[in-house]
Amino acid sequence: MVNEDPNQQEGDDSSSSGPEDLSVIKVSKRRWAVVLVFSCYSMCNAFQWIQYASINNIFTNFYGVTAFAIDWLSLCYMLIYIPLLPLAWLLEKFGLRTIALTGSVLNCLGAWVKLGSLKPHLFPVTVLGQVICSVAQVFILGMPSRVASVWFGANEVSTACSIAVLGNQLGIAIGFLVPPVLVPNIQDRDKLAYHISIMFYIIGGVATLLFILVIIVFKEKPKHPPSRAQSQKPALTSSDALSAIIRLFKNLNFVLLVISYGLNAGAFYALSTLLNRMVILHYPGEEVNAGRIGLTMTIAGILGTVITGIWLDKTKTYKETTLVVYIMTLVGMVVYTFTLNLAHLWVVFITTGTMGIFMTGYLPLGFEFAVELTYPEPEAVSAGLLNVCPQVFGIMFTISQDQIIGKYGAMPANIFLCVFLTLGVVLTAFIKADLRRQKVNGKNPKNCSSSWGLPPDGLAWNSEGVMDRVLRPAT
Repeated sequence: MVNEDPNQQEGDDSSSSGPEDLSVIKVSKRRWAVVLVFSCYSMCNAFQWIQYASINNIFTNFYGVTAFAIDWLSLCYMLIYIPLLPLAWLLEKFGLRTIALTGSVLNCLGAWVKLGSLKPHLFPVTVLGQVICSVAQVFILGMPSRVASVWFGANEVSTACSIAVLGNQLGIAIGFLVPPVLVPNIQDRDKLAYHISIMFYIIGGVATLLFILVIIVFKEKPKHPPSRAQSQKPALTSSDALSAIIRLFKNLNFVLLVISYGLNAGAFYALSTLLNRMVILHYPGEEVNAGRIGLTMTIAGILGTVITGIWLDKTKTYKETTLVVYIMTLVGMVVYTFTLNLAHLWVVFITTGTMGIFMTGYLPLGFEFAVELTYPEPEAVSAGLLNVCPQVFGIMFTISQDQIIGKYGAMPANIFLCVFLTLGVVLTAFIKADLRRQKVNGKNPKNCSSSWGLPPDGLAWNSEGVMDRVLRPAT
């Protein structure tokens, strides 16, 4: 029998890289340090994603390249993730600590490489640094739901996932705010190089500090599982990854979520990348305010992230919350589209802030809903597939919007996004709320197979109600 006391906490020395003690369910005090350190180095990586796009016109002038070339410094984050997706599944093979160390060291390395690009002819060096940071992102994006599941109890797992995702959003917010302040729009390239170097040195120092913290704080897993679902979840071997992917693609609810999540997050990526250009198009000379508008959108999204995380932990209404937030995202995007050109900058602040609450607040919802729909499949696999779609749609939307802005202006480009967000709302409405993890946490696992179907191939409930791997006889 499992001695379940989810409110009982372990001391700091209970976390280890050794095997878990499945006979007791309790949470570790270290869990908050782990999720906060992860959130911080995710923040650092997200800052580096948007730091060029937030002052696109300044970097265009410094390096003597086109605006679209600077856009590709953001797009490379999305492009590189797709072919390197299998690396994300190393999360299951090598574990949280190894993946955290890999992601943080690559993020640190990329930040320091950029310091070698402080001359106008060294644009390829800054591209190299950004590519390294893009590879680091592969080891970061799939982590939030995994960190939350491994370290947090059933009544706080959604909040923990929101905190983990929040770091990425906070990094984007700082990426909108800080570059326009540190790097003014001046024509003297020598002075410009000095201001850019200050920004690069700061982010290099922060990335180094966070790498050290990961070494000190990040552990593989707690001694005891924090929830019943985690204690009964079978381990995934590398040979099972393909089988898990096949099962996930047979899960219609998950497929619908992957597409709808991709449309929403892809729209956010495109909007963030091109926000500076769209604002400057209607409000020339307002580079600093363009950054503040991006900051407002992302800070509002952080508020939405926290609220949705707490709400899910209290209500477990994954489908209803996801649909409402998606609808409000669409409404916010429509309002922003038709008010951007009103010549009142304060209106843009309000509309982007309102839209941000829902558009970026939706991101942790997708992670947690995916885990519910796919339990007991590994979070690294489901999160990896969930993150592919935003990269694909983000590239498509950014390139398409760039061309539309150049030929027809910002409003048709934003209407383009509204159309796809409408499609996302429709797809979300068809997702069934098959909350498999909640059924395991909330009732006798022996009875779960009758409520949501038999376990996946190769799994079975044993005599104690624990899901184990079994060898099936050949037919």
